[in-house]
Amino acid sequence: MLVLTRRKNQSIVIGDSITITVLEVKGDNIRLGITAPRDVQVFREELLTALSEANASAVLSTDTAPAPTITVSLDASGPAASSPLRLGARRGRVA
Repeated sequence: MLVLTRRKNQSIVIGDSITITVLEVKGDNIRLGITAPRDVQVFREELLTALSEANASAVLSTDTAPAPTITVSLDASGPAASSPLRLGARRGRVA
């Protein structure tokens, strides 16, 4: 493990495209800013660990219920017949 000392507004560069900047230091808390390409996933370690554990327990669970089935009727009658079926996300909301 590489250990570096940085002060407020100082940065660390990883590779050609990742920069970590110290934004604020308050007592035991440090705020970091991370600049990385969109294809690089950045997670807090405790969340990644919890997600991994939840996935492992879901796979190992023997009494899980089957996934629900969703049925969509495309009947051409009624007031919704003239409006298209919209699936997907727009501006962070599901349409």
